[in-house]
Amino acid sequence: MNVEQVAKRNAAIMWFANFFIAASLTMVIPFLSLYIETLGNYSDDYVQRWSGWVFAISFLIAFIVSPFWGRFGDKHGRKIFLVFAAFGLGISVFLMGFVTNVTQLFFLRLFMGFFTGFISMSQAFISTQTPPKIAGKVLGTLQTGNVTGSLLGPLFGGILADTFSYSATFQLTAATLFIAAFLVTFGTKELKQKTKQAESHYSVGQVLQHIISKPVLVVIMLVSMFVQVANFSIQPILSLYVSEIHGPASIAFFSGLAFSAAGLGNLLMSRNWGKLGDRIGYEKVLVILLFLSAIFFLPGAFVGSIWQLVVVRFLLGTAIGGVIPLRTAYIREVSPYQIQGEVLGYNTSIRFLGNIIGPVVGGWIAGLYDIAAVFIFSSVLLLLSAISLLMTIKRDQKQGLEQSPVHS
Repeated sequence: MNVEQVAKRNAAIMWFANFFIAASLTMVIPFLSLYIETLGNYSDDYVQRWSGWVFAISFLIAFIVSPFWGRFGDKHGRKIFLVFAAFGLGISVFLMGFVTNVTQLFFLRLFMGFFTGFISMSQAFISTQTPPKIAGKVLGTLQTGNVTGSLLGPLFGGILADTFSYSATFQLTAATLFIAAFLVTFGTKELKQKTKQAESHYSVGQVLQHIISKPVLVVIMLVSMFVQVANFSIQPILSLYVSEIHGPASIAFFSGLAFSAAGLGNLLMSRNWGKLGDRIGYEKVLVILLFLSAIFFLPGAFVGSIWQLVVVRFLLGTAIGGVIPLRTAYIREVSPYQIQGEVLGYNTSIRFLGNIIGPVVGGWIAGLYDIAAVFIFSSVLLLLSAISLLMTIKRDQKQGLEQSPVHS
């Protein structure tokens, strides 16, 4: 099997691994607060407070450890981490089905945070195994595995919880995580890249210096956080907004529909955005996507029916879903092979920070004004991100021209 065949096989296997990981993690998130209610005779305020802590702690730990895992992958191989992370996630989720109080659940979610970089590392893994000219297309395709799992996970999780119990759902969900672990272990092969600096080692300071020396890269990493802030500012309260504009009838179904609409748009378009990035430049397409995301976020503040919201969410998904694969492809393009995982680790860390900030800011704005104001805030945030990235690209190009030698 030649190098290109191995790369294609790796990409196919990782599609299914990402599907199982994303589906498993989203299976349990929708009823996490309901599960906490079954662990004791708690007040509503207690359940809401602990739900927030239990939800956020995984992202907080991931924010801290992602750069270290990225460095580990660069040094020892990315496949090793992927196997380690999949088994770690599986063990964490399996044990959650046996907890007897919310404190135990909290510490298992904390432990789980050490392994939540699977999908980000899988992007780094496939990125380094793929010819540069098709990196955007391949990463866009890989993204569809994650999105498909995220779309189907809540549905299967709800069916399992209704059929069995919350505890049993955690235990059954762990099985799909172990499947992902075995797929990576026995189905993939990590190709060692031969470079002129194959034996070079970069210190943490040198990696940070590389990032800081590239203004466009710095802005793209910050944009990753702002996109997550925009997304997560509305996600935790989207079901409340659905209830507001549609009423309590079949609230779970219509909330799920609103969530899934964005994922469907993402699924349909992320590969196409990746192909466009391969042709005209990843940073240019990122600017386009940020402007489109800002445009599509805004109408959410003014919808009058659930179907209008579903359409708006679908359009948003078509644009915002392309950001992740294009960002990964750009980082791969401008970073030496030996540090790509660590740079992606820093980016993942910044992105998880957005996951933490988003719900806090969204809840604060909704409480101060209303939920519609959160849509406006997110739209403005994405618009400013697009303008900042566009200006940085133009300034970087101008400086490049000024530094180029002049030929007579």
